[in-house]
Amino acid sequence: MSKVQGEARLPRRLVQLYAGLVLYGASLGLMVRAGLGLDPWDVLHQGVAERTGLTIGTVVILTGALVLLAWVPLRQRPGLGTVSNVVVLGLAMDATMALVPDFGPLAVRIPLMLLAVVLNGMATGMYIAARFGPGPRDGLMTGLHRVTGRSVRLVRTAIELTVLVSGILLGGTAGVGTVLYALAIGPLTQFFLRVFEVRGLPPAPSVVVRRRPAGRPARSPEGPAAGAGMPRPREGR
Repeated sequence: MSKVQGEARLPRRLVQLYAGLVLYGASLGLMVRAGLGLDPWDVLHQGVAERTGLTIGTVVILTGALVLLAWVPLRQRPGLGTVSNVVVLGLAMDATMALVPDFGPLAVRIPLMLLAVVLNGMATGMYIAARFGPGPRDGLMTGLHRVTGRSVRLVRTAIELTVLVSGILLGGTAGVGTVLYALAIGPLTQFFLRVFEVRGLPPAPSVVVRRRPAGRPARSPEGPAAGAGMPRPREGR
């Protein structure tokens, strides 16, 4: 894409970035109100909030900032989307929880959880497709993958399990919603990445990880197929 084309699409990308981040934060707030379980990171955020008395949105912001500091030894470079992710998600989450009350009947909470998961997938597709950099938590994953040489799948699983167990021990809510989120977020994100793709930009990173077969030598960076077969990390939160 030429520089002129990039500048022409910049307003659309900025709107898409911040709309996606606001909707992402809103979806997190709806998951909390549904009370049927959160994604692993928000189980941790909720647990810390329960222990400290801070709002969960404030904990999201502080955790994002701490994770971003972990990028320094990993030599990760944040983008506009990375920094915006740290602040906007927590603010939008707290605002949503201030506006939406707790719901008692299960007949209301189940549809609310389904809505929140779909909204989360849509919001993820929106802000990733804007291509302003990964969120702090996914940047931590890709940095550890590069430094340790372990697969993205192994690193991500280790991180998710660690924060989930820590969150449960601190009093965070894990339940059927946690399982639903884990099963649905990948397909939803892939679908909405196509919906919100900005024409002229390189395609958003795939969530499918491909590993170079053992014993096959890496190709030279100068070769015409440099980078072929290497993992394409998922951008996101």
